[in-house]
Amino acid sequence: MIIKLKKALLLLGITFWLSGCSSDDGFAQNNDEQPNNSINKIMPLGASRVQGNRPAYESYRYELWKDLIDGNYTFDYIGTVDDEGTYPNYNNISFDINHEGRGGWTSGQILNGIEGWLNQAGIPDIVLFSSPGGNDALIGLSFDNAINNINTIIDILQTANPNITIIIEQMAPAKSSEMTPELTTYFNQLNSQVLQISAAKTTANSKVIPVDMFTGFTDDLLADAVHYNEAGANFVAQRYYNILIDVLEE
Repeated sequence: MIIKLKKALLLLGITFWLSGCSSDDGFAQNNDEQPNNSINKIMPLGASRVQGNRPAYESYRYELWKDLIDGNYTFDYIGTVDDEGTYPNYNNISFDINHEGRGGWTSGQILNGIEGWLNQAGIPDIVLFSSPGGNDALIGLSFDNAINNINTIIDILQTANPNITIIIEQMAPAKSSEMTPELTTYFNQLNSQVLQISAAKTTANSKVIPVDMFTGFTDDLLADAVHYNEAGANFVAQRYYNILIDVLEE
């Protein structure tokens, strides 16, 4: 079963790479050269659960964006990738399509790209770090390397902005039929480490806040083996929102 899941994820990653090749690094770029002076610059960071792939499956970003609009917050999603999906306007506002999610990417690939993305997209005030190490787990990469990569990504973000807030997921599982004993152990260890990383990396000026995405998460929130349907996107968005309301500047 895990072999089939690995093959499916590999095909998804190849498809995303081929379909997004509109720039030198294979992803649609945000070429706005004007400085971004808005408050509450939010960078959604991660892999396919951030990227989404409408209509096959959803990202949480659209649902969270609507929640933040309803809360009358001033905010701006930033990132070098532009979502090519179709989203209805909400309250006569068009969806903010910028993000930093790449289907199939591992913690090592995110680490290799993060400094360049910060240079291109600008420095965020808040990072939503989705499913850290999730793809490492799915394809059986080293657990210790994944933890080292996650720690280094956080170091880079805090160096870029010593006052940054990083909300890091204790990730939701894959479909229960795919959660082999080995994969379950890896996921549980990652989620446990997120708590330790958050405590160790929080400073007087920069909070690293864990968010529990696994408690209460069920198979009916998934569109396939690992990705959210609309209900799953709502579930994840609400948990981010519950933390963001205490983080966002008015």
